[in-house]
Amino acid sequence: MIPLWLSLTLISAFTLATSDALTKKALAGHNEYLVTWLRILPAAPLFLIPLPFIPTPPLGREFYLCLLLGLPLEAAALFLYSKALKLSPLNLTLPFLSLTPLLLLVIPTLLLGEKLTAAGAAGVLLIALGSYLLNAGRGEGGVLAPLKALFSEKGSLCMIAVALIYSVTSVIGKRAIALSSPLFFAAVYFPLLVLLTAPLALYKGKKELAALSTNGVLAASLLPALFYSIQILSHIYAITLTNVAYMIAVKRLSLLFGLLYGRYLFGERGGVLASLIMLAGVFLIACGQ
Repeated sequence: MIPLWLSLTLISAFTLATSDALTKKALAGHNEYLVTWLRILPAAPLFLIPLPFIPTPPLGREFYLCLLLGLPLEAAALFLYSKALKLSPLNLTLPFLSLTPLLLLVIPTLLLGEKLTAAGAAGVLLIALGSYLLNAGRGEGGVLAPLKALFSEKGSLCMIAVALIYSVTSVIGKRAIALSSPLFFAAVYFPLLVLLTAPLALYKGKKELAALSTNGVLAASLLPALFYSIQILSHIYAITLTNVAYMIAVKRLSLLFGLLYGRYLFGERGGVLASLIMLAGVFLIACGQ
């Protein structure tokens, strides 16, 4: 029987990949800050509506500290992620997301005291390797192309920053959920994230605001927002049920789902070996807990 955390993580990975693919399309010709904000805007009412019916847990200073540290980092990662997608080819940016699982082999152990089994750690390493190879070999220059383009592609540097930030916010988020509850955390954290990112998004996208209802950017952001909201909920529940390193590593299957979108929607090829490596990693994690 598939563990619940694994099922939820696969849902999170699939909906994230779907949202990313739709966001990439929405970014064409539009301001990335505004599109990024519109992607998360519908999450605010979605999570706020049930807030009066959610029991308020006893909240201590550590919970508020998690919010104070996590929200600015999360906002920076959101904008950097969209900027990376816009500035550079996918094969030169997405491979660097493989850094997050590697960092999570260490950070949760230090901050949360989580311990990994040998098989689980090997699975995380395989997923990190597969997620790098999955996109690194799809463009010109082979598997070393992302490293060679590291200082010439601004998008690559943006994605490295995203990977570093996510390795920290994943741990902070799990701690905040443990200090409250999954639904309460979602109802507080993501509306605050929408508010925090609004000033920069509205300022950067001010030229498009007047024509928001007619230029197509609002309509193009609705589907990415829907799938992004689903991945938020599934992420929050999954990460409470297992080690952060395992959950985030398996969530990197979003890159594999993205490859499948490219294969069947756009006729792209490649990635078979990397896909098998990633699936082997998932198998080791599932069996090695």
